[in-house]
Amino acid sequence: MEHKTVDWKKYLLVFIITGVIFATAIAISNYFGQKKLDEIRSIQDKIAIDILSSETQFSLLEDSSCKNVSKESLSTELGSLEEKLSYTENELGVNDPQVVTLKRYYSLLEIKDYLLMNKISEKCKITPVSIIYFYSNKGDCSDCQKEGYVLTSLRETYPDLRVYSFDYNIDLSAVKTLIGINKVKNNLPAIFIKDQSYYGFQSIEDLEKAVPELQVLKTKNATTTNKK
Repeated sequence: MEHKTVDWKKYLLVFIITGVIFATAIAISNYFGQKKLDEIRSIQDKIAIDILSSETQFSLLEDSSCKNVSKESLSTELGSLEEKLSYTENELGVNDPQVVTLKRYYSLLEIKDYLLMNKISEKCKITPVSIIYFYSNKGDCSDCQKEGYVLTSLRETYPDLRVYSFDYNIDLSAVKTLIGINKVKNNLPAIFIKDQSYYGFQSIEDLEKAVPELQVLKTKNATTTNKK
């Protein structure tokens, strides 16, 4: 009987190559995983700073003159933070603990911004142009994603418009209080503009009719653009 010689060098080479590929895959996975974590921490830090800034603005507002107060006194990065939050949510999933924590931070920032805007409105007679939006991403709101796109487009068209978006199901007492104050029904999407509530999908045209001030903003933006 003829015995075949085992080519150990070949098997060793295959083993080494496999090990290198496996180690490289792990390194790449860890790199991108760490990058995502770094992005999440960066967003958390930015929101935390904005919350502290908002609290400080409350104190400053009490003693400031209205000539030094404007809508620009408020945070101007809510939209940018929301886009980063949506990206993180899509990457890690809506139930990821880090995403949930991030959303809680962001919801608190929105509420503080909303309160500060109302404070400025009362003291300085500045009419706020804002929309409060309640949604669900549990799979029980077929129009919520579409409504989100509409509000994003509307905010891009009218930079001075403030859109506050809240997850109806988030476990956060401040949001639950906001839901109770506005008597929000579990019939989403739900939009609140001034004292009016709108349930179900609302198009851009519907919202422009509901907020006549947007036409003023459009004229203002067009005038500013023409001057440049």
